[in-house]
Amino acid sequence: MNRSPVPNQRAIIDRRLLAGRIAELVAEHGDKARPHIVQALKEALDAGRAELTRRLCERPSAGHACTRGHAFLIDQLVRVLYDHVTADLYPAPNRSSAERLAIMAVGGYGRAEMAPHSDVDIAFLTAQRHTPWCEQVIEAMLYLMWDLGLKVGHSSRTIEDSMRLAREDLTIRTSLLEARYVWGDEALYDEASRRFWSEVARGTERQFVVEKLAERNARHKRMGDSRYVVEPNIKDGKGGLRDLQTLYWIGKYTHQVRSAKELVDIGLLTKAEYRGFRRAERFLLAVRCHLHQITGRAEDRLTFDFQRQIAERMNFADRPGKSAVERFMQFYFLQAKRVGSLTGVFLAQLDEEFAQKSAKRGFFAGFRSRPRELKGYVVHGGRIAAPSDDWFRKDPVRLIEVFQLAEAEELEVHPRTMRQAARDAKTIDHAVRHNARANALFLDLLCGRNDPASVLRWMNEAGVMGRFVPDFGRVNAQMQFNMYHHYTVDEHTIRAIGLLSRIEKGELADDHPRATRLIHKVASRRVAYVAALLHDIAKGRKGDHSILGAEVARDLCPRFGLSDSETELVAWLVLHHLLMSHTAQKRDLTDPKTVEDFVNTVQGIERLRHLAILTAVDIRAVGPGTWNSWKGQLLGELFDLSQERLRLGHARHGRQERVEAKRAEVSKRLGPRSDLVASVGGRLDDAYWIAEPADIAAINLVHYQAAREADHALSIHCEFYEQRGATLVTVIAADHPGLFYRIAGGIHLAGGNIIDARIHTSRDGWAVDNFLVQDPHGRPFMEEGQLDRLKKSIADALANRIDLEPRLAQRPLPHSRSKAFDVDPRIVFDNKASNRFTVIEVNARDRSALLNRLSRSLFEEGLVVHSAHVTAYGERAVDTFYVTDVTGSKITGEARLARIEGSLLVAASDALQAQLEDA
Repeated sequence: MNRSPVPNQRAIIDRRLLAGRIAELVAEHGDKARPHIVQALKEALDAGRAELTRRLCERPSAGHACTRGHAFLIDQLVRVLYDHVTADLYPAPNRSSAERLAIMAVGGYGRAEMAPHSDVDIAFLTAQRHTPWCEQVIEAMLYLMWDLGLKVGHSSRTIEDSMRLAREDLTIRTSLLEARYVWGDEALYDEASRRFWSEVARGTERQFVVEKLAERNARHKRMGDSRYVVEPNIKDGKGGLRDLQTLYWIGKYTHQVRSAKELVDIGLLTKAEYRGFRRAERFLLAVRCHLHQITGRAEDRLTFDFQRQIAERMNFADRPGKSAVERFMQFYFLQAKRVGSLTGVFLAQLDEEFAQKSAKRGFFAGFRSRPRELKGYVVHGGRIAAPSDDWFRKDPVRLIEVFQLAEAEELEVHPRTMRQAARDAKTIDHAVRHNARANALFLDLLCGRNDPASVLRWMNEAGVMGRFVPDFGRVNAQMQFNMYHHYTVDEHTIRAIGLLSRIEKGELADDHPRATRLIHKVASRRVAYVAALLHDIAKGRKGDHSILGAEVARDLCPRFGLSDSETELVAWLVLHHLLMSHTAQKRDLTDPKTVEDFVNTVQGIERLRHLAILTAVDIRAVGPGTWNSWKGQLLGELFDLSQERLRLGHARHGRQERVEAKRAEVSKRLGPRSDLVASVGGRLDDAYWIAEPADIAAINLVHYQAAREADHALSIHCEFYEQRGATLVTVIAADHPGLFYRIAGGIHLAGGNIIDARIHTSRDGWAVDNFLVQDPHGRPFMEEGQLDRLKKSIADALANRIDLEPRLAQRPLPHSRSKAFDVDPRIVFDNKASNRFTVIEVNARDRSALLNRLSRSLFEEGLVVHSAHVTAYGERAVDTFYVTDVTGSKITGEARLARIEGSLLVAASDALQAQLEDA
């Protein structure tokens, strides 16, 4: 877009020297010179790329210099090729008027924005069709370029064909828009350029803008429609290079600018915005060049695998609480945010230009709908605008007010006003932050009844949010370098607020029925919204973000205007915002001690209601697919059990009463077969009846009876369990040591992930083991073929028909990119979490058959697993086991605990995985 000269060009490639070398090779080898010429060209290409790689290493953020350098290198090679082909292979000293050929660079090559492995997009322009000399030259050049290993995108058309196709096809029109003369018949290129502007572009400016924006919106939707996804596509993603290029294309098409700098001259960007444009473009181009160099190919996805390497190349360093890669990605998202802001003001300016032109002509010339006044602001066309350029500088509190009014009145903020707000955000100082009216307006916006999330997002884009709430500014564009979180911290927070608003309006009742009821029962809805805003406010700092966040909440809530009791509740929620999800997913909810400990921390119904709501929106705002029916069921069970304890001060029923109530419910479910509760159920102890839900117990009893009647040594039952969004796998077999880890191995071999497991033994020595299983994408197995595969795999594992360890090691990782992260295994023993069991929690890198390896290690250490609970957080898995020794006692000896820890660390280690894979 801005083609300043490439410095020290001959260090990249010396065209005259290369042309002379080719002339020597032709003279020396004659008709057999081709392989020698290709070799000389390859050496020049490799030397040029090496020089540009060296320059990027010296100046790792010099994106423009690197991409211009690669375009220059290709330019010189193309010129040498053309001169060689037309002089030595197909000389035509007396060409006819038809034998005219111009070579144009198009696409990124046309803009002189070429990363190391970008396609070489070339258009051959001819005067007439099917001219033998032109076709020979084009073919010869293409074959030589292919011999060099270049990936060439090419077209060959006459001027007439080019104009006709450009009128019909947006892609071809865009291609011609940024076409750049490289070599050949320059007069032919000039004629094509003149005709393009006079025959294609003139009068179609508005159509081009509409089509380009539609194309952009479709691309955004395809790429996830957020600029804050943690593995962005730097070319096609929202806020990426293609968005900047779209602005340039629109500006060039509507105003015939020759460079992005001229967008300032025509008033579409201010000088400051243009500088932001260039900074964002320079950084994104540099990142793309590093990606190409690292991968050795045209790669535009900034995946976890490469983020750490590029952060190191671009000299980002670790800081307390924030790693180098997180700082690099935060800078990336700030540039993507800048691109979004530029897009808004640019298009608004263009929209006004079109509106003014339309108003000056036609039947309704001079007629425009009248704007209305709202508290000093101008409202017109569904947009609210500041009435003057100095509006915010006169009273910075208006920077909060304009967004609050936009939310309350369901208006958009005019992009020109967004531009003013971004410019004047720096006027928000300590006095404004502690202004009572400003804070009341902010709280009204945060708790707005319409769409607070969208307006908070605009406020954040303008930089007002970070200035008014500096703690939020610290997490602005901050990524979390893991595979669990899909968005930056600020985007995750705003999405959580949006989900809370939708739950309050009843829009998510099907997915969150409990939260939909509870939001209307809490004493203060303000607490719910402020807690959602602040729950991750201290991420990226040195220390526990929950503890630090609670301190921030105690400072901010009184400033926002919350009462002392509201402040204390928000601080408590921020401190414990992970408690409910961790308890539900990592602990055995049928163990009375689990609920007892949870209730001792919660201590009140109001806290429980708010915590349930915050937990739901926090999990769902992590990203698509993170919330599922299994998590909803677990959280619901924990809520119901805890609410009962809090209301009554104790469990409604004692242990024996609970057992009898469960047996009665199962009897009712079984109907005519209710006798199984006594005959089969009598063989199962009280722990079974407390642990298993009534519907699963009913299935188990029927299954157990059928297996015994058929005298089956092994019986496996699989069915889709809709209530939990998983597949229920029940195995009934003669109990023996190692049964659990072998079943787990069989399930893993069939492609299943175990999310929950309960292990029981009947009084006559039969194991009744229940597993909840999902596929690697969190979906249940439902098809008959899948269920049969599960059964066969488990049966083969238990019959020793397969060697489990090597087979399991060969299975692909659930997340192939998990090796990009440092996940050190960690083992936690807890003898206080349960009255009967030792609870062992293993944190490790998620990998195929981790549960199988850990449970085998426990078996080899002489432990009995009574239940297992599996939770995945992207690349990290947390497997929790409730265990005893063979006598049914807890594990207490320090020496034995240390030995078990060592064994589990080996089982969870990357080194063992590597050994198994090698074997």
